[in-house]
Amino acid sequence: MTRILQKLAGAALVVAMTAGAARAETVSYDLILKGFNAGTLSFDGRISGSSYAVSGVLKTSGLAAFLKKVRYDATSKGRVSKGRFVPTEYSEKADTGKRQSESVMGYVRGVPQVKTYNPPRAPRDFDIDPASQGGTVDPLTALFATLRDVDAGQECQIKLPMFDGRRASQISTAAPQATGDSVTCSGEYRRIAGFSADDMAEKTRFPFTLTFQPAPGGKMQVTEVAMDTLFGKARLTRR
Repeated sequence: MTRILQKLAGAALVVAMTAGAARAETVSYDLILKGFNAGTLSFDGRISGSSYAVSGVLKTSGLAAFLKKVRYDATSKGRVSKGRFVPTEYSEKADTGKRQSESVMGYVRGVPQVKTYNPPRAPRDFDIDPASQGGTVDPLTALFATLRDVDAGQECQIKLPMFDGRRASQISTAAPQATGDSVTCSGEYRRIAGFSADDMAEKTRFPFTLTFQPAPGGKMQVTEVAMDTLFGKARLTRR
């Protein structure tokens, strides 16, 4: 369960956008795993001019929370430049029920700087240098960019690298398919570097689909994310 929540939180997607007047969104999703309600995801995001800020919470619920309480809290802010999100600060706190952790990153000219990673970990031979990850986005920025409302016709145009302080990955979407008012994207999450040899041997590519439906104001909103995980099929469904 912990690994599912971490992967969902770290799912890194970005869509083309144009900065404009302040726009705020508050969105909640249910996490369904093997047919059972396993958690909730919610975020509050705001874009004002060329700046953005977002906070998010991912936690277990229902039977999953009864068996094991897991919670992930994060905040991020940055700017919007040439149609892309460019983070400047990111922080997260995670509680798996057995282990608590904290991570803080800053950015210098788009290059992530790991300021805090607690509890500390000994260096590993598959670690990657944050200095090599210029142009990446943090997990929460990626999540906000993925799930926020977009203009019709802007769906399924994603290819974005992401860095979470230790691991590098990539998300891409393509092949929009319209069915009535809905648009479905085919996507893939791919592990790139910073993962153990066992993780890379286990699986490196995780397919998923995004389903968009019309929203007020002529926008399109993500109503469902369906994916294959190491624990079976999972879905995020918008409340």
